[in-house]
Amino acid sequence: MSSRPDDRGDGEEERSELPEEEPSGGSLKPSPELEEALRQATEAVEARQAERERGEAGEADEPEALRGELSALQDRMIRLQADFDNFRRRALKEREEAYQYGHENLVKDLLATVDNLDRAIEHGQRSDGGDLGSMLQGVELVRQQLLGVLANHGVKEIEVENAAFDPKLHEAMAQKEDGSVPANTVIEVFQKGYRLRDRLLRPARVVVSKQAEGARADEAEAEEE
Repeated sequence: MSSRPDDRGDGEEERSELPEEEPSGGSLKPSPELEEALRQATEAVEARQAERERGEAGEADEPEALRGELSALQDRMIRLQADFDNFRRRALKEREEAYQYGHENLVKDLLATVDNLDRAIEHGQRSDGGDLGSMLQGVELVRQQLLGVLANHGVKEIEVENAAFDPKLHEAMAQKEDGSVPANTVIEVFQKGYRLRDRLLRPARVVVSKQAEGARADEAEAEEE
């Protein structure tokens, strides 16, 4: 009985043996440029994601932060308003006190002058006018004392004797011809003037000199020559 070589089951196909592929002997590595590009792309994506997350958190916290800032500003405004009201009340009180009692020191200093004037009048009344010289001397002393008190408080008499007319300090009441002094010179005083330090209290009412008619004519002829 002969045997058949390589019997195979029904339905089985013949398989052809194919040679196996040999490994290439290495793997493909990315270039440094590609690695750097991938790294930069990854960092950009991560940074954008982090920025988006921060923005969402900031938007969630923004209304609360604004409310806190508004509350702080309102508190500050209330404190400033209270401070201003207190300052206004203090300023009003100080102004009223200055108006009512600002001249207190001056009045105290004048009381002694009033006392001396009362004594002079009383002395004149007791003497029935017989000692008029002493009474006048007493009045003169009171006047000097009064001027001293005023000077201590910055009140000074405006100098007018042989002074050139100054419209800032003098008020001309009249003009008189006077050849002994230059024109526009104060030659007479109707009422003395006073000033408080640099502020004018009352101008001095004065008479001012002017050239005589003959003198003016001589000057005109001299100019024509």
